[in-house]
Amino acid sequence: MSNYYTENLAAGRLRACYDLAPPRVKAYLEAEIDYLLHKASPSMIVLELGCGYGRVLRRLIPHVREAIGIDTSFPSLRMALEFVGRPESLRLAQMDALHLGFRDGTFDLTICIQNGISAFGVDQQRLFAEAVRVTRPGGTVLFSSYCESFWPDRLQWFELQSAHGLIGDIDYQRTGNGVIVCRDGFRATTVSADGFRSLAGVLGLISKIVEVDNSSLFCEIMVP
Repeated sequence: MSNYYTENLAAGRLRACYDLAPPRVKAYLEAEIDYLLHKASPSMIVLELGCGYGRVLRRLIPHVREAIGIDTSFPSLRMALEFVGRPESLRLAQMDALHLGFRDGTFDLTICIQNGISAFGVDQQRLFAEAVRVTRPGGTVLFSSYCESFWPDRLQWFELQSAHGLIGDIDYQRTGNGVIVCRDGFRATTVSADGFRSLAGVLGLISKIVEVDNSSLFCEIMVP
């Protein structure tokens, strides 16, 4: 799935997905950022996994000391420089979230929101472990996925993306129960509260699960 985003939903096409979001989805996106900003502080060095064209980074940068964004798509990163600007506190790198080129305990806050844990299409347990590895003791790792109750709005949003040719035709026979499947190979899943607890538990970590705006499910881990 990471190849799908890199090859088919990068840069301008990714931004188009967000630009056409209906009002309820835009409220969800805003609620996620608001929740994130309450976790940020001016002393923090923050890493965003899957930063895309910089949608979250642009909002985050004024609230932290330094923000680093990584993505597998170079065109998305290039667009992020235009979208965010070039503040001294911003660093961008083309990088695989499963193989982060950072030392242990580098970051105060590591984030992977807007269902990146599913969208990346990678081993979720390894993704969790790598995010925890690069976060300092006492720091926070923050993942998010969708709430079950948000399904109708989420499906409507992906239907709009399909109608605009940004993703393939939706295969309704295989779509449901939190999973969206398109005929061109696109597949979007979710992670439940129990799923997040299990991913954290394998690492011997305790997770705090918070539902935000009846749309997002956040998993927060304080690194011991």
